[in-house]
Amino acid sequence: MRPYDLIRKKRDGAELTAEELAFLVDGFVRGEVADYQVSAWLMAVYFRGMTDRETAELTLAMARSGRMLDLSGIPGVKVDKHSSGGVGDKTSLVLVPLVASCGVPVPKMSGRGLGHTGGTLDKLESIPGLRTEVDVDAFLDQVRRVGCAIVGQTADLVPADKKLYALRDVTATVDSVPLIASSIMSKKIAGGADAIVLDVKTGSGAFLKDVEGARALARAMVAIGNRLGRQTVALITDMDQPLGHAVGNALEVREAVATLRGEGPGDLTELCLALGAEMLRLGGRVRDEDEGRRLLLERLRDGGGLRKFQEMVRAQGGDPAVAEEPDRLPSAPVTVEVHCPEEGYVQAMDAEAVGRAAMVLGAGRARKDDRIDPSVGLVVLAKTGTRVSRGDVLALVHARTREEAEAAVPGVLQAYRIGATAPRPRPLVYGRVV
Repeated sequence: MRPYDLIRKKRDGAELTAEELAFLVDGFVRGEVADYQVSAWLMAVYFRGMTDRETAELTLAMARSGRMLDLSGIPGVKVDKHSSGGVGDKTSLVLVPLVASCGVPVPKMSGRGLGHTGGTLDKLESIPGLRTEVDVDAFLDQVRRVGCAIVGQTADLVPADKKLYALRDVTATVDSVPLIASSIMSKKIAGGADAIVLDVKTGSGAFLKDVEGARALARAMVAIGNRLGRQTVALITDMDQPLGHAVGNALEVREAVATLRGEGPGDLTELCLALGAEMLRLGGRVRDEDEGRRLLLERLRDGGGLRKFQEMVRAQGGDPAVAEEPDRLPSAPVTVEVHCPEEGYVQAMDAEAVGRAAMVLGAGRARKDDRIDPSVGLVVLAKTGTRVSRGDVLALVHARTREEAEAAVPGVLQAYRIGATAPRPRPLVYGRVV
């Protein structure tokens, strides 16, 4: 078997076998297949695409390039959740303990933020003392004892993905649906969960700006999961404006805690109910989504989700008192109001622009080695559809200095489009893919 033959085969539109894909992936990871050969193959995939079977076999080969977690020692159906990323998306902070409080184990390995999207690990680490870098044995033990954990991906998880993504990034082959889908799903498969719920974002703050592109990715990932023996469901959800109000690490933890108290923003609460109901159904805890929503609402009312959040935080070395006293979280010394320049309606928001403004303040990373300031960020008060008058407060900027806060104001204003007429409402969930 030669890389040359496999490049030519894909160039000509043929389907590669499982053995051929494993040969390419394994050879690349071991340094036996040259990066220029893999680059040529990636470009052939970009133009020719891959079949569902081929994409699933690529995903499995990538997952097997490193450690595959065995969760069989944890009782019950283990359900993982993944979001394709957005602005103000603190859903996992709410959803993981909330679903676990209903009796479904949730083992979650997450990543860090880069660019305009935030990272779940960075948000959690704004809780004093909390650790997200734990070894696999401790991770499994916590899920067994507590019912959930949110930790960083181990270095030996899917090394093929790290190498392939670095090559895609410099060869203009990032935005290929089968390559995106296999990248995401290889980590989910290696993570060992029995079932997977995917939150595929679409809109100005998402990687995929249009609904059809998001739907294509959702279908590809669901097909991979189901073909590889994981029950998989995807919801296509809106990211045309920030989710909730808070954008920034400690600010988002505060909002997640409020949501677990039953006092969170409507859109964040509704999305957690929609995704959580799917997780409970796949976990065998409820018969359908309606029963799942009722159980989740009960856990919000009786405090079960908040108590499970505290258990998870305590197990990972964090201060569980932040759930009762949010002021224990880091807070920025300066807050500046962003005032509305005209009367009308908020017709639209550029969620990516909001994310960039938060990143510049220090809430995110432009490069992987940038340091995060957990205290800074934005609170978006006026969202799409809001009636506003000149001088109203659209948002609050939380910053280290007044100069940094005022420098962020123009970027926040540019994210708003104010007009004379109210916009048509956008759905929070565009569709479901099974």
